[in-house]
Amino acid sequence: MYFTPVNTKGTFPRVRRLAIKLRPIAEKKVKQGHPWVFSKSIAKLNKKGKPGDLAILFSQNDNQVYAIGLYDPKSPIRIKIIHFNGSKNIDYQFFKNKIIKAFKIRKPLFEHNTNAYRLIFGENDGFPGLIVDVYSQVGVVKLYSEIWLPYLDILVDQVVNIAKLKSIVLRLSRMLQKLDLPLKEGDILYGYLKDPEIRFQEYGVHFQTHLLSGHKTGFFLDHRANRHKVGQLSRGKEVLDVFSYAGSFSVHALVGGAKEVISIDISKQALQLATINVELNNPPGKHKALAGDAFNLLKKLIRESRQFDIVVIDPPSFAKSKKEIEGARKKYAKLAMLGAQLTKKEGLLLLSSCSSRLNADEFLELHKTEFRRLNVNYTLESLTLHDIDHPVRFEEGRYLKTAYYKIH
Repeated sequence: MYFTPVNTKGTFPRVRRLAIKLRPIAEKKVKQGHPWVFSKSIAKLNKKGKPGDLAILFSQNDNQVYAIGLYDPKSPIRIKIIHFNGSKNIDYQFFKNKIIKAFKIRKPLFEHNTNAYRLIFGENDGFPGLIVDVYSQVGVVKLYSEIWLPYLDILVDQVVNIAKLKSIVLRLSRMLQKLDLPLKEGDILYGYLKDPEIRFQEYGVHFQTHLLSGHKTGFFLDHRANRHKVGQLSRGKEVLDVFSYAGSFSVHALVGGAKEVISIDISKQALQLATINVELNNPPGKHKALAGDAFNLLKKLIRESRQFDIVVIDPPSFAKSKKEIEGARKKYAKLAMLGAQLTKKEGLLLLSSCSSRLNADEFLELHKTEFRRLNVNYTLESLTLHDIDHPVRFEEGRYLKTAYYKIH
């Protein structure tokens, strides 16, 4: 994989400035800090815009600038806000300051033998449609919108310098992969990357991932704190890790002293990676991988009268659209039912959801209803949300929640 030079001089790209007024309700939402403007919310636009053009928002009443965004003509979310509260000079220093601020938020992680983290979390760090994850000294930029293409060179330059990286690789959303763009999935934006299989650690636990074939940017970093907590609770325990993917909960449990861990995932390839990650840490406990549909395998374990001290159920998002919400609710309820039956008395059941369309209160209410139906005695010990490298600045950015239940 080859070196691609970046813009080290800080030259700002030539983009047009669009003067825009929104409908009153949309203007109010932006002034309250919401980062999205839908196409139907635009009342006036002075000229046709291209992806990445600066959208200058003027108030209906006094013509004063109150926010600045990036224009996205191909998306229903037509304007993605990058600056609130008045006018601002959008230049090299503007983006540099935002990345420095984001980096400072993540610095406490480095004190815990952790070198993999999300440096930029889209809208929540002021970069809508852009993700930057770091694995050791390699960065992964994932784009969900063309709006960042004009700014990519200066952003890569700043990320390299601020996070002290040796290389950066590009990932594109499925939508962007279908377009005729000057860049493609897997391009090296900076440095040299001999092998996309990267090793990193969190809380001293070792992992390996493939930056190009792995989900998202290669790994799910948002559950780091939950994995660490499970590891601390696992000494001498039997643990079940459902929807395990690369075995992150499994590995932390084994490193924490679990005597046996079973990882369940539908992907044999993911379970192979889970096995590799276990072997990287050489724990004394026993690890078993089961490939197949999680619901069917859980029912099979119940028929076999198996129970575990800790059961972790962390499924993929079941509700990626509004029409999927009701089906997702039924699946979460079913997993709560199955998980409760698989958890030993006084054992711990973790139920997670990464569906932003189902908020934490609704998620807990599902469990409450299901446990009541099954006459399960339980205590909700805690509810955790995102780790610190996934800050939340608006409601739609709040997706991850994990309930810790003690089953009596």
